[in-house]
Amino acid sequence: MRIPGRTVALFTSAAALAVALGGCKPPPEGADGKPRYPVHFDTPSARPHTTARALFSRGDSGTGVRELQARLRQVEWLNDGPTGEYDDLTEQAVSGFQGKRGLPRTGRVDDVTWRRLLAMTHRPGKWELYLMGGQPAAPPDPRCLTGRVLCVSKTSRTLRWMIDGRTLTTVSVRFGSQYTPTREGVFSIYWKSRHHVSTLYDSPMPYAMFFSGGQAIHYSYDFAAHGYAGGSHGCVNVRDEGAIASLFAQVRNGDRVVVHR
Repeated sequence: MRIPGRTVALFTSAAALAVALGGCKPPPEGADGKPRYPVHFDTPSARPHTTARALFSRGDSGTGVRELQARLRQVEWLNDGPTGEYDDLTEQAVSGFQGKRGLPRTGRVDDVTWRRLLAMTHRPGKWELYLMGGQPAAPPDPRCLTGRVLCVSKTSRTLRWMIDGRTLTTVSVRFGSQYTPTREGVFSIYWKSRHHVSTLYDSPMPYAMFFSGGQAIHYSYDFAAHGYAGGSHGCVNVRDEGAIASLFAQVRNGDRVVVHR
C-alpha cells in the first residue's frame, strides 16, 4: 500500500513532538498495538468561561453596603446616604464609577470594582457610615427605666421615647457644637411649640419641646439635609419629621428628659 509523502511527514512530526514533550521514553501503546501520543492542546474554545463574582448588587442591604456607600461618597459618586440599602441611586453611582475607569458598567460591585474603590478611598469612620443616622442606640441610662422619659444618649446620638422601661420609639439626634453644647442631666418638658421660630437665631424649630432654658428637642431641616456634617446651637435636633411629629403628639409637659453620655 502506498502512503503519500505528506501523510508520512505528518506522522513523523507528531512522533518527534511526542518524544520532545515526553523525554526519551517512547510513547505508550494502545490496545491495538499502535502508539498513543498524550499531547493535549488547550484551545480558547475549550477554556471555561468565567464572570466576575458580584459582591454587592441592587436589593442587598447591611453594613457592607453602608461601607460601599460611604466610600462612593468619598469619591463624590454618591450624595445621599449611607443608608445600608443598595437602591437605584447606589446602582447608578457604581455604574458611573465603573465607566469612568474603563470597567464594564454593570451597576454591580465585583472584585475588580471593589479593589479599585478601596485603592482610592480610606476606611470610613463611624460617623461617615452613619452620616445620615440609622445607627444602633446605646443601652438606656438607669434613670430612664421608670416613668415617661425622653432618653437622649450623646454616645450613640440617639433618642429613645420610653414608658416604664419600654422603648416605644428610637430616632437619630444631633447636638450642640463645642461652643454651644447641649446640657446634660435630668430635666422636664416645660413648654411645647408646634411652629416655633428661634428669637435668638431667627431659625425655624418645628415641633419644639423645651426642657432647659432655650434648649429644646425639635425637627431640624439642616440635620435632615446634611446629617452629622453640622451641629445645633445647643438643642437636640431630630431629622425624621414623621417621628418627631408623632413624639410631639405623645409627649406631655412634665415628662422627663435625660441627657447622658
